[in-house]
Amino acid sequence: MFMFTFIVGCSDNESSVSEQNPFPKEPELPFSRLLTNQKFYSSILGADVTYAVLLPEGYNVSKDDYPVVYLFHGFGDKENAWYANGSIQYYSDQYKGAIVPMIFVMPSANNSYYANRYNGRYPYMDMLTKDMVPEIDKLFRTKSNKKYRAAMGYSMGGYGALILPALNPNVFSVGVPLSMSFRTDAQYVAEPQNVFDIQWSPIFGGVGSSGQSRLTDYYKQHSPFHFFGNQPAVNFTNLKLLIDCGDDEESLSITNDKLHTVLRDLNISHEYRVRTGGHSFTYWKQSYPEALKFISDAFQDILYSKEPDPAVIGTLITETNYDIQTIVGHNVNVLKNNEYANATTTSYPVIYVLHDKNEQPVSSKLSMLSLLNNAMNTLNIPKSIIVEIPFADNLTTMNIKDIVTYVDTNYRTLQQKNKRAVVGNSKGGLKAAQFVNEESAYFNACFLFSANLTNANVVPNASTFYYLDLADDSEEYLGYHNMYLTIREQNIGYEYRVRQGKDPYQSFINGLSNSFSTLTSKL
Repeated sequence: MFMFTFIVGCSDNESSVSEQNPFPKEPELPFSRLLTNQKFYSSILGADVTYAVLLPEGYNVSKDDYPVVYLFHGFGDKENAWYANGSIQYYSDQYKGAIVPMIFVMPSANNSYYANRYNGRYPYMDMLTKDMVPEIDKLFRTKSNKKYRAAMGYSMGGYGALILPALNPNVFSVGVPLSMSFRTDAQYVAEPQNVFDIQWSPIFGGVGSSGQSRLTDYYKQHSPFHFFGNQPAVNFTNLKLLIDCGDDEESLSITNDKLHTVLRDLNISHEYRVRTGGHSFTYWKQSYPEALKFISDAFQDILYSKEPDPAVIGTLITETNYDIQTIVGHNVNVLKNNEYANATTTSYPVIYVLHDKNEQPVSSKLSMLSLLNNAMNTLNIPKSIIVEIPFADNLTTMNIKDIVTYVDTNYRTLQQKNKRAVVGNSKGGLKAAQFVNEESAYFNACFLFSANLTNANVVPNASTFYYLDLADDSEEYLGYHNMYLTIREQNIGYEYRVRQGKDPYQSFINGLSNSFSTLTSKL
């Protein structure tokens, strides 16, 4: 029996496959802008911190450094809320033409309220400012300067987005609190015991306490209702704040509105917005365009505009388009809709405007009437009769009642209360609010624009719907806050808007334009 052995050899210049590449190279993974489940060890907390990062488009091929926005989540959530529920990647990409490229960092906060606990056991704020910020600056190409660092958050994270820049001005320069979760002193004292012991006392102390004893020194050091006033306003000169909260929030809309009044009283510059909506990403996503633009402008040292774009009025009417009637000594202008002359059997709802023309007697009258006329023509409001009552100091409640009677007698009007609304601006707004308080049977709804409510002590009427509209730089902020507080306490129907703006008359026109959907629902 013969045995054959076959030997396969290698030439001198060849090697085996295993020698060529003992560990085959894995294919290169595609670049991902969204980095989830990231962790770093914090020596301050003595634990790992989980976070996510969203990098800007082109980060992998550029050599640029980028500003950073820290996104803070709410109570009970974690870092994935911003990219899973908040869709921050989608929306920031949608607005990329209006904002500078940014890095978004989303840390998990474990119901910490982004503060250091009173007993020192969980110093989250110290971790974020002393451990995390340097770690992010080391790992990513950031602009590692406070000027290029912002905080934005919702609910509990809204509080974090306020206190991180306010109490750490050497780290953050911009804050955008959305529906900030905190409490005024009165709300804090009134908080149910179980809520206080679970949500607040572990952070600010006073476990098991009630009444005024809850207002510990540590709480006051972290309450914006105290720390803003306990420091010179000049300390906050470089702080850029945009506060935004929906008018349908349960208690937080009162909290945020009160904070606005505190900051106004202290002359601390900020932007403040109130729109319709509640405590959800449905509302906060509507905040993104302005919030991101505000942050972007701050990063670029662009002074944020005090005035929004003016409302589009459309085609201007002339004085031949409306009737001028003299009623009980007042010249009243009656504008009929474009169907009135031919629809001879149809009656219409009536919108009364107590119009303070702010020393712009012709242009303001035509602008306001033209805006309403065009809205009727485009069906943005119902076909109606518009009655402009120019404000005068001698305009009385009896005069207004006589004007309503005259219009109902001489024009085809729907004469039920629910087919009448009154609109008033500035002094005319005050007169409208006073009239509705005294005569509840005439108007279903009262729309007030920059009304002179401060120091007026006007009590809202329980059977009337109120639309409160104000520019955030208006001098009437206290009057509006007090009326809004009363309306909420008495469960009166309302909508509340606080918008960008300063000029009272332009604010009225912009606000009136924005109110059309609500005005329609009340006629």
